[in-house]
Amino acid sequence: MAQDEFDDLAETFEFLDDWEDRYRHVIEMGRALEPMDDALKVPVNKVNGCASQVWLFPKIEGTGAQARFDFYGDSDAMIVRGLIAVLHTLYAGRAMEEIPTIDAGAELKRLGLDEHLSSQRSNGVRAMVERIGLVAAQHMGAANA
Repeated sequence: MAQDEFDDLAETFEFLDDWEDRYRHVIEMGRALEPMDDALKVPVNKVNGCASQVWLFPKIEGTGAQARFDFYGDSDAMIVRGLIAVLHTLYAGRAMEEIPTIDAGAELKRLGLDEHLSSQRSNGVRAMVERIGLVAAQHMGAANA
């Protein structure tokens, strides 16, 4: 399911002719992102390495490798909130065992994001992807313990 949603997003980006349209679409995705409760915006959920403030809070349904991954996310910057929404499209609903196998860089390249984000924003996206991978690794480690 999640892969289909990301494929649909990549197809939408193909139809958007210029980066300004894609940029607007990413911002709109951020506006449509499910709100994150302010109580979750605590230091343990803050993603380090982002120029903007970013929080990610995992929601995992089930147990073991087949548990389904999801997360709440938020940022104080609209474009970053949109990038969180893009990552949500890529990761949400996936089995935990799938998370480490996703090549986020290659998937985001399909959207052309690699060419149009500042180095600070690219570093922030990498930090978010690393956090998601860490959550998956911790979950899988706990499931195997």
